[in-house]
Amino acid sequence: MLSLKGLAVSSGIAIGRLFLIPPSQKGYQEKRITDIAAEHSRVDEAIEISKNKMDELYEKALKSIDEGSAEIFKIHRMMMEDDDFIDHIHQIIAEKSVCAEFAVRETGEYFSDIFSKADNEYMNARADDVRDITDQIIDVLAGNTDKNSIFNTEPYVFGAEELKPSQTVQFDKGLTLAFISEKGSINSHASILARSLGIPAVTNLGDSFFELVNNELVIVDGDSGVVIQNPDPNTLEDYQKRLYDIIDNERRLKELMTLPAITKGGASIELYANIGSPDEAKAAIENGAEGIGLFRSEFLFLGSNDFPSEEKQFDAYKKVLEIMNPRRVVIRTLDIGADKQLPYLQFPHEENPAMGYRAIRISLDRKELFIPQLRALLRASVYGRLAIMFPMITSIEEIRAILDLVQKVKIDLKANGIPYSENIELGIMVETPAAVIMADEFAKMVDFFSIGTNDLTQYTFAADRMNPSVSHLLDSRNPAILKMIKSTAEAAHAHGIWVGICGESAADISLLPFYIETGIDELSMAPAQILKVKEKVRSLD
Repeated sequence: MLSLKGLAVSSGIAIGRLFLIPPSQKGYQEKRITDIAAEHSRVDEAIEISKNKMDELYEKALKSIDEGSAEIFKIHRMMMEDDDFIDHIHQIIAEKSVCAEFAVRETGEYFSDIFSKADNEYMNARADDVRDITDQIIDVLAGNTDKNSIFNTEPYVFGAEELKPSQTVQFDKGLTLAFISEKGSINSHASILARSLGIPAVTNLGDSFFELVNNELVIVDGDSGVVIQNPDPNTLEDYQKRLYDIIDNERRLKELMTLPAITKGGASIELYANIGSPDEAKAAIENGAEGIGLFRSEFLFLGSNDFPSEEKQFDAYKKVLEIMNPRRVVIRTLDIGADKQLPYLQFPHEENPAMGYRAIRISLDRKELFIPQLRALLRASVYGRLAIMFPMITSIEEIRAILDLVQKVKIDLKANGIPYSENIELGIMVETPAAVIMADEFAKMVDFFSIGTNDLTQYTFAADRMNPSVSHLLDSRNPAILKMIKSTAEAAHAHGIWVGICGESAADISLLPFYIETGIDELSMAPAQILKVKEKVRSLD
């Protein structure tokens, strides 16, 4: 029995035979060429063929998964069209008189290295995308256009040095038990696709990955990040029982889909979903969500090479509102900065970005970003029940500035005959001690509060949640945090507005009795957590 430890990126347990995908060609000799023009043409042709391949994969993902996942291939296509990327390839060919394959590989390594060294997990994950598109182009140049096509006719656990989105999307979901890989991260597009497909995945196994043997029986534990090859009888029996229990529990939880989240004593609480794209709204409904408590609009910006237009934002907001109608949808305005950076929005380096130029501070300062977002939101409001939430509020002046801007946008829309709903709720995130202290005053100005316990915890304890050295201080169950939640709820209810929680602690089963007793109106969490929380609520006295 061989047991390996990696990074759990998609939950679940799988048991089956291992299929090891052959590795990509790692490098090409610095082959000298004489016809530079011909080599330039080879590159241009290969890029065009690869772009067409991305279009095909986009359509396949659109049909087999969802639009949000399919967007990955639009991003890959845009990367292939990037002038800096293309020019770098041509420059190497011209200056070194080398073959196109070598120039593409060198360029890929250059740009993936830049992304890998960025102080940001999202940007780090883009290094995987660069390597994927590099391999795609090289395969075309080398005539290996079918190399990445994987056709499985029986169930397998798939393993690779590095799983690429272009491979992942081609697997037959019904015959794919799990994914494992030597390299990878939780934010890689392959990991995102695995979660979208609901397939267990463990990545970042390191050199131990190469100890695995093709076609051997393996167990993949996507919850703990463990991979076991040739398990002994006791281990196999234990995991078979756990797998059965998971399947049985999922069936049992599904029976709660249409039932309310209400205690035996009659206390009720609304259970909403956190999502990052309109297509995730379908998963929210499938998991019994009563609404959307947090739509992270920044993912429209993070998944683009430039600022998304008003129309693109409008389409996204309209879609999620239509899907969820008549359920409430809380859309958070742009929340970037700190751990979420936009490569096309250049800001000066900050020593402490979590306390710097971020979220509403950027929006109020960069109105050329904020106004199109507000216009898109207001225009979309006629298609459902919209609530707009503003992040990182610390002062009355910020709220006044927001309300003034919203009013100006309404006046402009009305003047141009563009409809919007008059029943939009405007609320703020309570995620700083300042907002908690001022909650009694803030509650007079807005329609709801949503407590962001992740940031509230880090700011209360002066502990950067991205710093593992102080992670032991980040305790959302600490009495200091619970007192803040209670006082915020009291302030909200005193002024007749509702209050929810959208941080990770919203799904903390141990805190449910406290939330019920405190009178929290709504909890928002990952769709997959809703039914477990509902089950617990219904078991409380």
